[in-house]
Amino acid sequence: MTTTTDAALLHLLWLASPALPVGGFSYSEGLEAAVDAGIVHDEASVGDWLLNQLELVQARGELPVAAAAHAATLVLDGAKLAELNAWVLQTRETSESLQQAQQMGRSLLVWMQGLMPDAPVLPLLQALKPAPTWPVVMGAAAASRGAALAPALQAIAFGWAENLMQAAVRCVPLGQTSGQRLLARLVQAIPGAVSTALAAPEPVAFAPLLGVLGARHEHQYSRLFRS
Repeated sequence: MTTTTDAALLHLLWLASPALPVGGFSYSEGLEAAVDAGIVHDEASVGDWLLNQLELVQARGELPVAAAAHAATLVLDGAKLAELNAWVLQTRETSESLQQAQQMGRSLLVWMQGLMPDAPVLPLLQALKPAPTWPVVMGAAAASRGAALAPALQAIAFGWAENLMQAAVRCVPLGQTSGQRLLARLVQAIPGAVSTALAAPEPVAFAPLLGVLGARHEHQYSRLFRS
């Protein structure tokens, strides 16, 4: 059974915080387009949408990439990190989702450089071109902070859930209490998503409706978010 030390737990809380200066608050990951299309319009439909995204995107794609990056960081496998980074870049279906992966990855790398300048994985992340991507750097950051894999994935999933809950509160819009009920639904589902990710032989990218809505968002008349 894996455990996480008190110090590593604090660092995971830090990584999961919406205050982390990576710009996550500016992206809705297709949620705003789903609102515009009328697919998402109240607390229940937001919950269904986000649970689907947790199952179809996070558990099958983002978290398995972060898990593999965590493992590659522990053994300083630059070739594996580059392979994972290329997969992320190749599977982003829209310019906005690609921009998000690269911008947040770059920003998290800057954060690591400032707080962990001696981390052995930094040169490997800096070598990723055209940019390190978010799930790769996030997995590497968690490993560099001494976090065990399963808790690291739980923290990554919670950070995603809290950010998207806050996006829903702003763009549906919803009240803060509704937002907390949404977060409770997501928190209940996160352990299962992490288990799916840990068992995945490789990451999978297949969410057609998200890709369609993401493309529509790029031409949406009025927008609060960058994706």
